[in-house]
Amino acid sequence: MSELTTAARPYAKAVFEMAQEAGKLPEWSAQLAAMSAVVTAEGSSELLSHPRMTREQKADIFADIAGDAIDDGGRNLLKVLAENDRFALLPEMSTIFEKLKAEAEGAVEAEVVSAQELTDDQQQTLAAALQKRLGREVKLATRVDPALMGGAIIRAGDLVIDGSLQSRLKEMKAALAR
Repeated sequence: MSELTTAARPYAKAVFEMAQEAGKLPEWSAQLAAMSAVVTAEGSSELLSHPRMTREQKADIFADIAGDAIDDGGRNLLKVLAENDRFALLPEMSTIFEKLKAEAEGAVEAEVVSAQELTDDQQQTLAAALQKRLGREVKLATRVDPALMGGAIIRAGDLVIDGSLQSRLKEMKAALAR
């Protein structure tokens, strides 16, 4: 996965800079999401790696499948990716683009993994506390992992807050072993 990230980063940054200059961050966000959906669709990898198709044909077919979800700029990106056989980078490019976009908008995405489903009130309280601590708007993405037994783990950029019961039990075990 890190190889994909390394390869996708220059493309994502170039698209981000171009979109930011043109004031089209939301449009490019939607286009990259649509292109990622095409790449990850069942059967697309076989089609896009077909040995008898030229790179130009692959880009054209890809653009046809994406349809109105992409504009001329998106079609140009597909041609560049086809020339370098880099369609597989699109999902990672989209992820990196979204992070760059959130950063530019002064927002940060925080992932909250909890032992139980969080209520709306809990999510709002958590988002407000993180916003106060980070000084930026926070967008929460939540998921449940019953293995935590209780509590939650929060990841926001480089910040990791592990308040899970599982982590506390490991700390107690390590303290008792000393």
